[in-house]
Amino acid sequence: MTSSIRSTYKKLLKRTKDLIVLQSAESIIHWDMETMMPPKAVEQRSKQLALLGRIKHKMSTSPQTGSLLNAVLASPQYEALTEVEKRNIYLIKKNYDEQTQLPEKLVAETAKQQAITVNTWKKAKATKNYALLRPELQKLVNLNRKTAEILMKVKATTTPYDALIDIFEPKMTTTTIAPIFNHLQKELSALLKKIQKAPNQPNPTILQHRVPIETQRQIARALTETIGYDTASPNATGRIDETEHPFTSGYYDDVRITSHYYPGNFTSSIFSILHETGHALYEQNLNKKWKYHPIGASCSSGFHESQSRFIENIIGRSREFWVHFLPKLKKVTGSSLARLELEPFVHAINHVRLSKIRIEADEVTYCLHIIIRFQIERALLENKIEVNQLPDIWNQEYKENLGLKIKNDSEGVMQDTHWASGFYGYFPSYALGNIYSGQILAALTKDLQDWRSQLAHGNLKNIKGWLIKNVHSQGDLYDPPDLIRRITGKKLDAKFYLQYLQEKYRKLYGF
Repeated sequence: MTSSIRSTYKKLLKRTKDLIVLQSAESIIHWDMETMMPPKAVEQRSKQLALLGRIKHKMSTSPQTGSLLNAVLASPQYEALTEVEKRNIYLIKKNYDEQTQLPEKLVAETAKQQAITVNTWKKAKATKNYALLRPELQKLVNLNRKTAEILMKVKATTTPYDALIDIFEPKMTTTTIAPIFNHLQKELSALLKKIQKAPNQPNPTILQHRVPIETQRQIARALTETIGYDTASPNATGRIDETEHPFTSGYYDDVRITSHYYPGNFTSSIFSILHETGHALYEQNLNKKWKYHPIGASCSSGFHESQSRFIENIIGRSREFWVHFLPKLKKVTGSSLARLELEPFVHAINHVRLSKIRIEADEVTYCLHIIIRFQIERALLENKIEVNQLPDIWNQEYKENLGLKIKNDSEGVMQDTHWASGFYGYFPSYALGNIYSGQILAALTKDLQDWRSQLAHGNLKNIKGWLIKNVHSQGDLYDPPDLIRRITGKKLDAKFYLQYLQEKYRKLYGF
């Protein structure tokens, strides 16, 4: 690269670094809002986030950034740039083109409304009162519809909803997703029927032990230590806190997870900790050379979910993991879980049953929850349904597709924080993450044929090393369709995930 274009490129990266640092600070403010913020602070917090939204928007749309981009792209030396450098330029330009089309007022109003709506959601969920949430949710939906209409044009998508999906899952559209989800829904429903009729049913009552919250905190620390997420050493880059809805937040050297502890349901926190640890490992093992670069981020929300679901389910619900960890669990909990035996325990934590709550769903039915949300969200953003209709439509979908009767909106349409938080277009990433994880598992098994025996001996080093090399360290160098092909040699295909489920549950349930 000549000195002229190199100088311009470095100036672009410096501006991008400032923006990324600001975004990482904003993420801590969001974390605080969910964990430590006092109730009365929400109005003040909404103004803080609105201001940060305006600052981010101004930084993203600075005329200087536009001039620097034009200089790099028009340079005769542009083709001499490396793949990494070109990808950085592409991502900076993508953000610049999109943000310059969004009015600053709309960005600030949306950030402020998100804070207000999610705080209202907490109150509405606690009191089972959707009427309390509805007016604030309507405002937020209207703002996101405006955003989607604008981004649809700049992203050149065929629908507003596709423009929002692209925020979380670049280059993925409803045209690609819908047929895959339809196939997945059909095959999962068939598998569910086989499991329900199978002779070898688990005994989930063996999990019905009260485990004190402080003991569950000790279990969480033992789990993160086993997986390799450091929250305790002098050089720790993580921490565990408690929230209503578990999540992960952070960047490289400061990545935090949360969980929720139920004294009468100790396995809930076990799998939320494993899930969020999967997210944290991805963030912490991104390519250190790319820190503060556009490519120094995860590939997509779906790939993030692939890593959390991989650790939670493929690792954490496997027999091999519990060969090693069950003795540790018993040691931490003392007499309360002393009688647990390996085989019944593994079968019980893989119990397949219809559930109203997504985050408590098993591997087989989980994607069915996501497909319902995808279909509702798509209709909402395309103005085919309205906010006041959401509870009735939700309840109808759960009755028709899962045979479940929703008793109140807190276990129905208000169970998730995503719509109240403004994450429209995010839900498809959950099911895509499962699909990615199935393909990634097939590729990993080809390279590490004895990974299960390694896991049974408590050795996760090689498994983690493979994931770091093939997924984490790739950052945002490729869009999701390209990255899954590079990792597995195949395009996105649900058959690998379905094969994993069919093989696993055939052995467990004996059909």
